[in-house]
Amino acid sequence: MSDESLTIGEVSERTGLGIHTLRYYERQGLLLGSVARSSGGRRRYSAFDVEWLQLCNRFRACGMPLSDIRRYAELVAAGPGNEQQRLELLRTHEIRVRAELAQMTENLAVIEAKARLYAEHVESGTAGTLWTGQTPTCLALEAMANRDS
Repeated sequence: MSDESLTIGEVSERTGLGIHTLRYYERQGLLLGSVARSSGGRRRYSAFDVEWLQLCNRFRACGMPLSDIRRYAELVAAGPGNEQQRLELLRTHEIRVRAELAQMTENLAVIEAKARLYAEHVESGTAGTLWTGQTPTCLALEAMANRDS
């Protein structure tokens, strides 16, 4: 890591977080310490701050609540000795993410089956009969139900 000092605008560009979000994260205690200030009182971020914020972005992107990110930040900032607590927090979130992935995979299977159904009907020239009461209303769901039986 370099000794590079970055403005809030530069950090916003590097992390994809808005300036207001960066200030909010700081107020919410999501950073590992206080953000340095210039002699004029402007925030000056380090490369480490950017890396930490990118990790926070990953956590948020997969649905980790801000309260869990804050708790994780508190544990990391406290230093060695709480690794088991960090692990438990991460494993708990991992379980949530895996459950969401399973649900998304199931949802994707329905979409894929529906798309195959439409492709078959478009190819055969019978697409106009879909969802008209002339064919079962959701063959994709029926096909999935039969697959699971």
